[in-house]
Amino acid sequence: MITGKKIVLTGANSGIGLEVLKLLVKGDNLILAVDLHVDKIETFDSGKVIPMVMDVSKKENVDQIFDTAIEKLGAIDIFFANAGYPYYEKFDYVNWERVERMFETNVYSPIYSYAKYAEYLNGRPGHMAITVSAIGTMAIPGYTIYSASKFAMQGFQEGLRFEIPSNIKLTCLYPIATDTGFFKKAAEGSGRKITERPFPVQSPVVVARRMVKGMERGKKMVNPSKLFVFSKVLMAVCPPIKWAYLALEKKKLTRFLAQQAEK
Repeated sequence: MITGKKIVLTGANSGIGLEVLKLLVKGDNLILAVDLHVDKIETFDSGKVIPMVMDVSKKENVDQIFDTAIEKLGAIDIFFANAGYPYYEKFDYVNWERVERMFETNVYSPIYSYAKYAEYLNGRPGHMAITVSAIGTMAIPGYTIYSASKFAMQGFQEGLRFEIPSNIKLTCLYPIATDTGFFKKAAEGSGRKITERPFPVQSPVVVARRMVKGMERGKKMVNPSKLFVFSKVLMAVCPPIKWAYLALEKKKLTRFLAQQAEK
């Protein structure tokens, strides 16, 4: 159990972040829980959890998160950059701002948060955690821009391993499709609900439990799905399996787009 820590957790009001929060409050921790909405965060013990409404996609907002954490927590032992969101769509449009918004949240924010955290620590021990995602190691049809943002984070963590100072632990989380509001968010603006999710789908409770345990053990990477780890090896040995899987996911996207066209 993680206990006796001062923790910043972003994306804490739903999904994996909310389940992680439920586990962290079991220990003697003080947590700054950050999200655009805090209705669920506010149900926790106010002596352990401090809600903060904030959009993490802007530099000045991340600066404010650090200022608030130092003021309210007194220290930051763990910074968990979990906030992020997807699009589910065919990338066939010209829209700089739409792509930029995703990269601001999924890429710029965690990278800047790491830099701020390293500066804050100034040689003192600390622990940075980042939700990268399995899709950052294998793109899936329908999630092109989201995959690109997560591939960027995968490249960031790979390079950072060679440069990170010895006082900072770095744990990266690689969840597969998770049964959260993720898919509702991915389909926003389409007017349609995603009924066919990428296979397989994992419970956020399982993901959170394995992530927290991985952080407690100081693991560099946490892959919550053993099936995904096995399938990656299998696909590397037998590439046609990968192409068959991706062909099935492409058919799901085709059906989703056909439903949109029927509106």
